[in-house]
Amino acid sequence: MNLANIDGKTKLANGLQMPYLGLGVYKAESGKEINSAIKCALSAGYRLIDTAAFYANEEGVGKAIRESDIPREDIFVTSKIWIEDQGAQSTRKAFETSLKNLGMDYLDLYLIHWPVPGKYLESWKVMQELYEEGKLKAIGVSNCLIHQLEDIKKVGGVQPMVLQNEFHPKLIQQDVVNYCQENNIQYQAWSPLMRGEILDNALIKEIAEKYKKSIAQIVLRWDLHKGVATIPKSVHKNRIIENAAIFDFELTEDELKSIDSLEDNTRTGAHPDHFMEHFS
Repeated sequence: MNLANIDGKTKLANGLQMPYLGLGVYKAESGKEINSAIKCALSAGYRLIDTAAFYANEEGVGKAIRESDIPREDIFVTSKIWIEDQGAQSTRKAFETSLKNLGMDYLDLYLIHWPVPGKYLESWKVMQELYEEGKLKAIGVSNCLIHQLEDIKKVGGVQPMVLQNEFHPKLIQQDVVNYCQENNIQYQAWSPLMRGEILDNALIKEIAEKYKKSIAQIVLRWDLHKGVATIPKSVHKNRIIENAAIFDFELTEDELKSIDSLEDNTRTGAHPDHFMEHFS
């Protein structure tokens, strides 16, 4: 990734250009809150908005995008299929419901939110069909490990172009990152700031003071340095703007390695192999 400015993109396996920095809207309330957040993000230069059926705010996302003065084709929109909607018979309907909620006629990226055993491979086959029909510009998965990606590979056909996983200095999973790089899958970070828990880290604070940046800015820059696209979530104007101001400095190799050394396999969300218990 060429980390020149917020306009930068990463090229997916099919040639589609995806912004490497976007706005996540998990837990943002549909209505005034999400409308304000998205309009602020678009004004600050963001061109990727990441939502999901589970977030129950797709309608608000669509409305905010329509009310902006930016053409739809200039905004990269991601949504995801939820657990209960997976399977051969329900995936297409779930996708069409998301599309209707968003008020759009296509999605730039559609992800399997969590790999439901016995169902996610069937959903993947339907998503391949939707992709071939042109209703999806790219398809991918979220919350998967290597063995799930290998199972998808056995299905054949179009392969995931994006893997969106929990990723932050305490949970890097370099083996999964390496697998994605070797298989032309763009890695993307959700919860890059560890739901705020990383923002009091002493080591990153020291680096932040050197560059006169916030801890959040250091972490997001670290994401991009590692070739990981990132979607920090915020509904606060100052933080949305701050999170985009990460293109006027570069971290050294030693600083990158020191942040890498913080990994201790801490998750703020569910494990991809045990999430059914988490959501039951």
